[in-house]
Amino acid sequence: MSLNERSLDTLCAALCAVMGVEPPACAAAPCKELVDYAKNALGGKTADRIVMYNPDAVAQWIYEKYPQLMKEVIAETDLRLPLRTVMPSVTPVCFGTMYTGAQPETHGIQAYVKPVIRIDTIFDALVRAGKRAAILSTAGDSLSLIYLERPIDYFIYDTVEEINAKAAELILADEYDFLVIYNTNYDYQMHRSGPEGLEALAELRANSETFAMFNALIKSHWKCHNTLLGFAMDHGCHAIDGSCGSHGLAMDEDLNIVHLYKAYPAESAAAPKQ
Repeated sequence: MSLNERSLDTLCAALCAVMGVEPPACAAAPCKELVDYAKNALGGKTADRIVMYNPDAVAQWIYEKYPQLMKEVIAETDLRLPLRTVMPSVTPVCFGTMYTGAQPETHGIQAYVKPVIRIDTIFDALVRAGKRAAILSTAGDSLSLIYLERPIDYFIYDTVEEINAKAAELILADEYDFLVIYNTNYDYQMHRSGPEGLEALAELRANSETFAMFNALIKSHWKCHNTLLGFAMDHGCHAIDGSCGSHGLAMDEDLNIVHLYKAYPAESAAAPKQ
């Protein structure tokens, strides 16, 4: 496996383009493949809803080796988007790039630390455009910290189960334009049992089933919206001695990831909420 050519920094501006929002000031040029896919799938219209499901540490090589464990994600998405994440390939650095569109030296996180990012972000861009955004994350993890101090909503819980239940509730309530849902369960077990340990693979299976739940809720309850749903990890992983796993190195196992997307056009008979 060689390194993917397309950088993760192209994602942020692409998401903004899909929603018809001006991107953050330091964002790289948008990923054309994602923009074109959404435009075609949505009949030339912009999305008024985006849900980004962010499972941690699901490497491209894991996706390719265990497709049966991700069968719902594969079956329910149309666009497979290989990306190269950033260095060091650790969670706060990579999510810093994902939602600013900037390289680590620009967004300011270049190690496993979790300061509040001070440059312009997708969340700032959404607020300027009059959009409502929310982040759902476990307490103390990167996404619960690095995008604080913005006029968006934060739902911080102790467990993945609480996060996913709240996310389902928010989808049903249909009040947010942009949702970020973070699940750390695969990463947690990968570090302890290795990327291919039974405990880690069980959590990979759970990530796919969780995505399927969000997808089903969106299909049944957001028929009046043009929606983009993403399965979007931050970085990959590799095995180390002691039957454990890790990441953070400049190697294809850690840097190569593959995002998967599905766009749903609004049904013409469904009247939007007033």
